[in-house]
Formats: sequence, structure tokens, C-alpha cells
Amino acid sequence: MTNLLGEFIGTLVLVTFGDGVVANALLNKSKGQNAGWIHITVGWGAAVVMGVFAAIACGAPQADINPAVTLAKMLAGTYSMPHAVMTMAAQVAGGFCAGVIVWLAYLGHWDETADPGLKLAVFSTGPAIRNATHNFITEAIGTVFLVVPIMFIFSRNVGGLAPGFGPFLVGWLVMVIGMALGGPTGYAINPARDLGPRIAHAVLPIAGKGDSDWGYSWVPVIAPLVGGAIAFVIARALGVM
Repeated sequence: MTNLLGEFIGTLVLVTFGDGVVANALLNKSKGQNAGWIHITVGWGAAVVMGVFAAIACGAPQADINPAVTLAKMLAGTYSMPHAVMTMAAQVAGGFCAGVIVWLAYLGHWDETADPGLKLAVFSTGPAIRNATHNFITEAIGTVFLVVPIMFIFSRNVGGLAPGFGPFLVGWLVMVIGMALGGPTGYAINPARDLGPRIAHAVLPIAGKGDSDWGYSWVPVIAPLVGGAIAFVIARALGVM
């Protein structure tokens, strides 16, 4: 269980930087307002790199920082089910605390932003076209194209990576997922990245925040887990997991 602190800190760092990037681009009177989609996707990619390094430094050698990755590794035998569940809980808790940090960092901008949808978008994802079936498929595909390529990156067949280089490749992977597959749903591809901050949005005293869209919230949680399970099957069949 020594990985739990690392998974908590790593996810906290990931989501603080990631949601902070979104806040910078969306909230009124921010210096980065209207920075755009490329700003967000590049920022999230860099956030993953920092989150992985933080997780490893704090005792999580696997550095999942994503319950979908943890699930795939559980199916592969890396974790027992109780260990996997505790790891996922630590990740969600890290995401929640990150949401609180971003709220505090942009404390002066919530009152200045009238649109409750923009405020929610800082914390959690939402679909461009709301269709639960289509959104579920998109999130599952995005997660498959996260987990399987991670296995490609660290596969023995690729050969040894220079120490510390792997996290940069994973960050690049997340960036390209956002650019290629992120448009329909905002690419949660990580239940902790969406659920933890969404809970923070629900409980924080954010002026004019509206609801937390719980009717959609199951999609960015369940679909990535399904994608993680599918990714395990594919990676095992390809001999990279």
C-alpha cells in the first residue's frame, strides 16, 4: 500500500495544473482568457508529466494517477482488488483537493464569470453534443488509446528508455489524444480527473456556479473504466502487458 500517498500527490499535481490551465483559458479577466484548445491540450500534456514525476517521487513506482490505468494493471495482476480500489480512492481524493486548490487560486474570478457552464468546465468535462451513447463510446476509445500506447511506450519490445524519459512520452500521448479525440467530450479519459473536481465543484461556495451536471457525470467515470478493461485485453493480446 506504499503507493497510496504517491497516487494522491501525483493526481493532485496533475489535476491542479490541468484544471488550472482550463481556468486560465475560460474565466473572465484571467490573463490567459480565450487562450484556446491548443493551450488546454498542451497544458494537460505537461500536467501529466509533472503528475507522474510527483507520484514516483512520493512512493508510487507505477505512477498510474488514473483509475482506468489502475484497473488495467489489476486485471494484469499488478494489484489485488482491494489494493486497486484503495489506489483509485487516493486518486479521486487527489483530484478533489486539486479542485479546491484551483478554486482558491482563481478566487477573484468566479464572481467575474457569469456563465455557470464555464465555471463547471474548469472542474469537469462535458459533451459538445449531448448523447450518452456517443459520449460513452468517445471516452472509451480515448481511454483505450491512452492505456494501450502507455504499454507500447514501456514495453520490453521497445527497448530501455533513458531514465526519466517515459513520463514525457506519456505527456505527449495525452496531448495528442486531446487534439485528436478530445473534441466531442473534453477527453476525461480518467475518472479521478473528472469525479474528484466535480465533487469539489458541488461542495465549494462558488458564486453562481449552477449544478454539477450529475446526470452526465457517470459517463467520464464508467466509460474510461470500460476503456481500461478493453485496453487490457488488447495489450495482453499484443503481448505488451
